Amino acid sequence: MAQRKKILPIKQVYQVKITLKTIRPPIWRRILVTSDTTLSQFHTIIQHAMGWQNGREHLFEIEKMQFGQNDPYDPTSPKDETKVRLSKIVTKESTKFKYIYDYDDYWEHEILVERILPLEQGETYPQCIKGKRACPPEEVGGPPGYLDLMEALESPEDTENGEILDFVEDDWDPEYFDVSEANELLTAV
Repeated sequence: MAQRKKILPIKQVYQVKITLKTIRPPIWRRILVTSDTTLSQFHTIIQHAMGWQNGREHLFEIEKMQFGQNDPYDPTSPKDETKVRLSKIVTKESTKFKYIYDYDDYWEHEILVERILPLEQGETYPQCIKGKRACPPEEVGGPPGYLDLMEALESPEDTENGEILDFVEDDWDPEYFDVSEANELLTAV
C-alpha cells in the first residue's frame, strides 16, 4: 500500500490594512504578513506596526468568534489564538475582522485583507509598507481621551490642559509615522 503524501498549503502573503476605528483623521498601517502566521504572532505584529506597548489585554473578533489568550478553566474565555493561523480565517481578499486592544480604553482596529499575493523569495516578512499618523499614547482614555489630547495640544499654555499633556513626550507629534522605525520593530517578530 502506497503511503499518501501530505499536501502542504501554499504559503501566501496577505497585504493587510490595520485602521484604528473612531479616530479622524485616521491612524493606519499597511503590512505584509505570511498566511502561516498565528493570531498570537499577528497580535505582536499589530503591536509593533501600530506602535502600541503591548501592556494590555487584546482580542480578535472574527465572524462572531473571539480569539485571544485562552484560559482552559474559564468557559467564557476566548478561543486560543496560538492555535489559529491566518490562512484558516482568511479565505479571500476583502476579508474584515476586528482587533481590540486594552479593554478599558477600548482601541478597536479594523483589519482588512486588501490583497493575497504570492510569496516573494528573498523578501522578509512581516513588513510595514505604509502608514499614517502616530499611535495614541497608552492610557490616554481611549478615543474620547485622545480627542481631549488633540484639543490640549492646540492650547498647551492653558493650565487645564497640563494633566492630559502629561501623557505625551514634549516632542510627540500626532502626525509622525516612520515606516523604517516600524520595520525595525517588526524584525523582532
